[in-house]
Amino acid sequence: MQHHSHALKQPVLLTAYRRLGLIILALVLTACKHQTANEDAHKTRLSANETTETLTQDSFEVDAAVVSAEPLSKHGLTRSMITTDAPTQNQGRFIRYVQNGNMVTAETPVSTFSIDVDTASYTTLRQQINLGLLPQKNSIRVEELVNYFDYDYPIPNANEAPFSLHTELAPSPYNQDTKLLRIGVQGYQLMPDQIKARNLVFLIDVSGSMSSADKLPLLKQALLLLSSGLNAQDKVSIVVYADGVRQVLDGVNGNALSQIRQGLNSLDAGGGTNGGKGLALAYELAQKHFIEHGVNQVLLATDGDFNLGMTNQTELVNYVAQQRLSGIGLTTLGFGLGASTAQFNDGLLAELAAKAHGQYAYIDTLNEARKVLYDQLSQTLDIIAADVKIQIEFNPAIVAEYRLIGYESRQLQRQDFNNDKIDAAEIGAGQSVTALYELRYNDNSQLSQPPLRYKSTEMGKRPGALSHRQSFDSDEIAFLSLRYKPFNGGQLAASKSQLISQAILANIEYKNLQQASDDFRFAAAVAGFGQLINHNHYVHNIDYDKLISLAAGAMADDPFGYRHEFLQLMRSTQLLVAQGTPQSGGFYDDADERQYPHKAAAEAYPMPEPIIKGERQ
Repeated sequence: MQHHSHALKQPVLLTAYRRLGLIILALVLTACKHQTANEDAHKTRLSANETTETLTQDSFEVDAAVVSAEPLSKHGLTRSMITTDAPTQNQGRFIRYVQNGNMVTAETPVSTFSIDVDTASYTTLRQQINLGLLPQKNSIRVEELVNYFDYDYPIPNANEAPFSLHTELAPSPYNQDTKLLRIGVQGYQLMPDQIKARNLVFLIDVSGSMSSADKLPLLKQALLLLSSGLNAQDKVSIVVYADGVRQVLDGVNGNALSQIRQGLNSLDAGGGTNGGKGLALAYELAQKHFIEHGVNQVLLATDGDFNLGMTNQTELVNYVAQQRLSGIGLTTLGFGLGASTAQFNDGLLAELAAKAHGQYAYIDTLNEARKVLYDQLSQTLDIIAADVKIQIEFNPAIVAEYRLIGYESRQLQRQDFNNDKIDAAEIGAGQSVTALYELRYNDNSQLSQPPLRYKSTEMGKRPGALSHRQSFDSDEIAFLSLRYKPFNGGQLAASKSQLISQAILANIEYKNLQQASDDFRFAAAVAGFGQLINHNHYVHNIDYDKLISLAAGAMADDPFGYRHEFLQLMRSTQLLVAQGTPQSGGFYDDADERQYPHKAAAEAYPMPEPIIKGERQ
């Protein structure tokens, strides 16, 4: 009887043990899931022993509970591959720049940089704010915010000089007892009969991530707007790429609008992103329809990285730089920042355009497409000067310290200014460039560095100080020089650079900021906003209320409403900051990170060699 009773209890105990085991397992899994969710919520960065090389592989699901207790690198994974709740927005890859600091004039009197006419940093910032996001710190190129807007600089006569130089000086709103120097460069405009024939190849990303309304559909409308400004002398080709590459149009006349529209409307999104093959075919077509003394450009439109074929960033940059030697430029157009389906690569698109006689723009709305590709098409495509460099030599007898605002990625060495082999940026017809310097005079009690004990009182005679001019006006605060290579008919008109220079006198200063021009005050507000949102360490006297007030009083003539839109953008940003919207430090910890590592394909698509000028059949 006792044996029978023990036999009955045994299965009951086994069942109880099984249930207890399942409860314990469920608790463990729940805890692991909670831990993984916390990691995602805090946006944990990659640890030192993890890499980003696998980020371009096809995504796959991994149970977070399996790997939560072990280093991810043991499994060949990164945290971004772990399946948790997917973020609704993706802020993409942006380079973080090291801010320009205050330079002591007695030690470093000369500042040299390449111009920057791109505007993408403003439009990517605008879209992030409109999505309720704040940009990564130090990722905003402040000069691109300033140069997004038009200023009333005098238009030069092309027969006399390709540029006019403009300077204005007033108290700075950023710090007490400082001055703000604005330098404006205005390029000449082309008359309709001066515009050369254009050979354009639209290289369009039609991968699966391009399906949303702000990507491929907007891209089609944008390129149709551009095409409506072409005529019979122009040529248009279309190449699309996803998993494979397809030629849609092969050199049709620019006025064949119905044919171009039909080609664009036939495009659908789907597949991977084999940008390397697409780039090669686009350049082949550009070479095939090359127009001597015309504009020959590939226009790359994409929402993210190349993840098939030639994906190494250095390889891509070198390739487009080689193609530039054959007279074919590359303009990059970004679309779709913020979508979780693509990793938008701002740094790559900016560098490709910079190395290829092109410009980089980000298209977030149809209005922006109209601005870049229709209203300002000549600025975008018709280059009037290449390798444009600016050098300013400050007078240490007056200026104790100076700080260039923005242009961190465009800095050049002093000796690069006179070296025609050093590459710099291009400027389009009718385009203007603005640069701002904050100055501290010698009588300023708030210098960032204490004065030197040993310094010459004869600054103009000391070897290496100032310039080698025999004499200079004692009222000069600086000497401005600009170098450029003339560009005509889609190619360099001269290999030797030309020089324009002028002195900047202290007596041009307005004693009160409100006396300065509307353009000056508005540019100061825009640059202040860029510095504030970048968390710049060198501004101490501004906030959003002050900047909003400064911009609101400097609207001037605003026919397209861009300045008023900027005012609303600042107000929205102020609210996001007040609400505690997080502002990450960027995808990488290293502020100097310039390369995004990728695995190059084992069998790269064979790239056609660029055709050097004089070898074209």
